[in-house]
Amino acid sequence: MNPVTPNTASSPVVSSAEAKQILLKDISSKWGKFSEQELGALKNKDDLVTQIVAKDSIDKAQAQSDVDAVMKGRQI
Repeated sequence: MNPVTPNTASSPVVSSAEAKQILLKDISSKWGKFSEQELGALKNKDDLVTQIVAKDSIDKAQAQSDVDAVMKGRQI
C-alpha cells in the first residue's frame, strides 16, 4: 500500500488580521446598517448581538442565533 500524504498546500494560511477582515465583511453583508467605524469598534460576539438588537429592533435570542450562524466559531 502507498501511504497517503495530506495535501496542505490547498489550505491557504490566513493571518488573524485577514480572518478578522473577512469576518467583518461577512457581518457587513448580513447587517448592512453598520458603518466601518462601528464594525471596527466591535469587541466580541455579545457586543455584536447588542448592536444588532439596537439597530434592527429584533429579539435578543434571534440576534444571538443569527450571530452564531455568521460567526461559526470565529472571533471578532
